[in-house]
Order: sequence, then C-alpha cells, then structure tokens
Amino acid sequence: MKFIIYIFFLLPYSIFAQESIEASFIKKTKLAIETLVSVDNFGTTYFINNSVFHKKDTNKTITYNNLQLGNLYSANAFNPLKINLFYKDFNTVIILDNRLAEIFKIDFNALNKYKNISHVSTGHDNTIWVFNQDLQKLELFDYKTRTTRAQTVPVQSTVLDLKSNYNYCWLLTENYIYMYNYFGSLVKKIKNESYTSLVESHDNILLKKETSLLYLKKNSDKPLPIEIQNLLINQFFVTNETLYIYNNETLHQFQLKIK
Repeated sequence: MKFIIYIFFLLPYSIFAQESIEASFIKKTKLAIETLVSVDNFGTTYFINNSVFHKKDTNKTITYNNLQLGNLYSANAFNPLKINLFYKDFNTVIILDNRLAEIFKIDFNALNKYKNISHVSTGHDNTIWVFNQDLQKLELFDYKTRTTRAQTVPVQSTVLDLKSNYNYCWLLTENYIYMYNYFGSLVKKIKNESYTSLVESHDNILLKKETSLLYLKKNSDKPLPIEIQNLLINQFFVTNETLYIYNNETLHQFQLKIK
C-alpha cells in the first residue's frame, strides 16, 4: 500500500518533468559589431559592419566590400572556401573564397528564367539553396551551370529563416518548420510554436523563441529548452557544441551538454 501511495505522488512529477539541455557558461567577450555571422573552430570571426564583410583571425582582418550592390542582407560562412553573400536589393549573390576573393557572381535578374530571391543558404558542391518568392518554392541552384538541381512544392506561409548544411535544408515559416534533403524531398514538417529564427548544428537545429533558445534533435519532433540566463539574443549559432550568443555588445559562450 505504501508503495502504491509513493508511486501516486511521484507520478505527476514524472509526467510534467521537462527535459532540457544544460549550457555551461564559458566566457564573455566585449564586441562592437553590427552583425555577427559565425566563429569557426579556429576562432576566426566572420561579421558585417556597414555592409562590409569581415574575416578576423588572431593575426589580421580582411574585408570584402561591394557597395555598388547596396546593403549586404545576409552572409553564410558554413563553407569557408565558398562563402556566400546575399545583396537582396539587387537580387544578387556573391561567392567568395577563404581570402575573400570573388569566385562567382549570380545576378538572378539576368538569368534566362528570372528568380526573385528572398533567402539564401549554402548547399553541397557548387550549389546554394534559394527561396523563390514568385513561385513560393525552395530551390537548390547550381551557380556554375546556372540551373536548378532540385525544388520543393510551394510553401503556403511567409518565410522567416533558411539554414542548411551539405545534407539538409531547414525552412522556417510562420506556420511550420520544413526539413528537406538535397533532392528537395520533404523529410520532416513541424508546427511553428512562435519560433522566429533558427541555426543548424550537425543535422540538429536550434530555435529562437522570444528570449529563449530550444534544441531540436534530428530524429525528434520535440524541441528541448536550453538552460541559459535571460539574455538579449540578437545573433546565435553553434560551433562544435559551443553556443555563441551575441547581444550587440557582448559575445557569450556556453558549452552545450547534449545527451
């Protein structure tokens, strides 16, 4: 009888206990930049100031500037040998090598089949993922051959964010999170519970919801809250389970403890 009563009292705790991801504070660093893009395994920092792209390591800082294309809307340094810069006002993407020398320029206005692009992210080989606003489709675009290798079915809600690695692409919309493989096939679809942005980490993703972050494992549909102090989150990303959070003044680093 006592055993039954013991189980009865423990049951609510086991039902309502919420699993989470522990984040151990490492350090914080003063940083005054406009947009932090990423920090790689070697501590190289990629960032944007006044539409100029910067790459800073322990020895020097190099920059890429193309003011004739207007504001630099986004940058992706997932592949440091093929960095992509998106100039949304001119519907143009620039591909840079690791010295920030221009490799390719993709003017989507000049293509035989015009594409009106709203979001860009890295793909495998010589490809980038682009969201075509006119068709409301995500496309895997080969910038060497100027052809579309794969495309998804149309998406019915506003796109908020786009992230990818060599294997998968995640599209965050107002209604759902879509996960696609590099053939453009839908792998997973999850309801958006007020998430506003995301980042990728080894086929898993982190989601931002107001002032909190959640971790969604590849094979799960249940995001887990990350235990961090209440921080203003302007940019965030993960490098080898190190979580970086930037609040326009300070770069915070945490070690994620993922089981």
